[in-house]
Amino acid sequence: MDNFIFQNPVKLIMGRGMISRLSEEIPADKRVMITFGGGSVKKNGVYDQVKEALKNHFTVEFWGIEPNPSIETLRKAIALGKEEKVDYLLAVGGGSVIDGTKLISAGLLYDGDAWDLVLAGCPVTHTVPLATVLTLPATGSEMNSGAVISRHETKEKYPFYSNYPLFSILDPEVTFTLPPHQVACGIADTFVHVME
Repeated sequence: MDNFIFQNPVKLIMGRGMISRLSEEIPADKRVMITFGGGSVKKNGVYDQVKEALKNHFTVEFWGIEPNPSIETLRKAIALGKEEKVDYLLAVGGGSVIDGTKLISAGLLYDGDAWDLVLAGCPVTHTVPLATVLTLPATGSEMNSGAVISRHETKEKYPFYSNYPLFSILDPEVTFTLPPHQVACGIADTFVHVME
């Protein structure tokens, strides 16, 4: 497969080794918060590629965005981002990490509780710029403006809409280490999201 770049409206950067382009895509003067899930990126080499690409950028890391991201976790990320004066976000993971980071991008510029933005039900356009490195193809979150956010305290789950990611890097080689059950779930998840 040849590497390529396609934009509609998210700039998709597709191919082997394309994570190295992060340093070209994210301005050097940005204060970047990188968001992650449970840590598989440290096992498959994606973490090292991201850190190498951004070695000349200011970065802070937030770990632990769970499947079906919760407002309880995302509040912690927003607090860290505000404390570190973050002005750019990079979601590294699957759909849940990307979904959660979409709310973080809006919450960083909001003075109230980010759950208010979810409950409002209308798209939030005042956000911190967001980009993604996809590690689990399934939801299409790297190419859309939607997310689903949960609240464990009240057992609620709602859609949330914000700005599209500026760009998304898709290196198919990072999916080679996915276990067979995740590949099967990803296929089912893709089908369900298309039908929705």
